[in-house]
Amino acid sequence: MYKRILVATDGSALSKKAVASAIALAATCGAELVALKVVPRYPQAYFEGSIPLSADEISRVETQWTESARVQLAAVEKAAKAKGVETKVVTVKSDVVSDAIIAAAKKQNADLIVMASHGRKGIKRLLLGSETQQVLTHSHTPVLVLR
Repeated sequence: MYKRILVATDGSALSKKAVASAIALAATCGAELVALKVVPRYPQAYFEGSIPLSADEISRVETQWTESARVQLAAVEKAAKAKGVETKVVTVKSDVVSDAIIAAAKKQNADLIVMASHGRKGIKRLLLGSETQQVLTHSHTPVLVLR
């Protein structure tokens, strides 16, 4: 059925449930799992008049994000290994998460993208956007969304 399943994680509780489902599906299908974490390129100040970050502070934040991604992906790899699922971990730097997920799925030749939906509605959805919605509407790879 599926040979390579890409699961996108952000480390949230909902994302961890999606990871567990992706691992179970991969184990059932005998598929390889690609665990993906997208991290921002660099910290940005979004408000006019805010204090810009120094080069040292930017470096510290980027290192923190990279280490956090490594820890999250190591946890996914460990859980998958416990279920006998071959896993590849990928960290991608991008400011547009949905585009990074779609590009990674294509690059990794994924048959399926698994991700969580936070289920935001109303003003929260307008303000925070929906990466899941963007992946659903722009990806040529099938997407399994878990809530």
